[in-house]
Amino acid sequence: MTNTIYFNLDNASYSTSSPDSILSHHQHDHEGSRAASSSFVVAEEINAWIRPPSCSFGKVFKGWIDEYKLTATKPGRGTAVAVKRLHQGSLQGHEEWLAEINYLGKLYHLNLVKLLGYCLDNQERLLVYEFMPEGSLDNHLFWSNSYCQLSWSIRMKIALGAAKALAFLHSAEVNVIHRGCQNSNILLDWNYNAKLSDFGLARDGPTGDNSHVYTSVMGTYGYACPEYIATVLE
Repeated sequence: MTNTIYFNLDNASYSTSSPDSILSHHQHDHEGSRAASSSFVVAEEINAWIRPPSCSFGKVFKGWIDEYKLTATKPGRGTAVAVKRLHQGSLQGHEEWLAEINYLGKLYHLNLVKLLGYCLDNQERLLVYEFMPEGSLDNHLFWSNSYCQLSWSIRMKIALGAAKALAFLHSAEVNVIHRGCQNSNILLDWNYNAKLSDFGLARDGPTGDNSHVYTSVMGTYGYACPEYIATVLE
């Protein structure tokens, strides 16, 4: 596991503290953050990069940062990033926003999308991720007019990458249940390496001999484990 570097979008101040400690005391200047977020989102909106439900509480934009200073740069310069911006004035999605920081801020694996930083300032809530140029697996499977058809070797590569991500999460050392593994949450880099995203529904798994009972089904039917759906309490 590694710590993610969290940064203030208006003046690029750095911290390697845990997400919980930052959220408890780290307040950013709203006007400065709003100006900086404008620097990130001058490019096109890219909601297709992460299809619903990941965008149900906000929009996703493509932007650019200086990879060394982690500050906004002009479009086309520096490193491309994806910026998820939650709707202002609404509490919807806030728990999912916190879960993203809590899990992706502490976990590192080649098959998990990287969270580069976040901004919390008044009603402004941003999440900054590495940009995945080939979009989601969902786009390739169901929007073939706009995306390249995947060969069987590429499909096997993607399936293996997604399986490695889940095996890592389910390991005894990590013990995290994603609860949202589906085509739209499997993102692809330029070489079609799969990276699992969207930890908004993730929860810690049971420890030791303890079992955990959920009172409602979370996730998407057709993707959720059948045993999980069959045994959940109604």
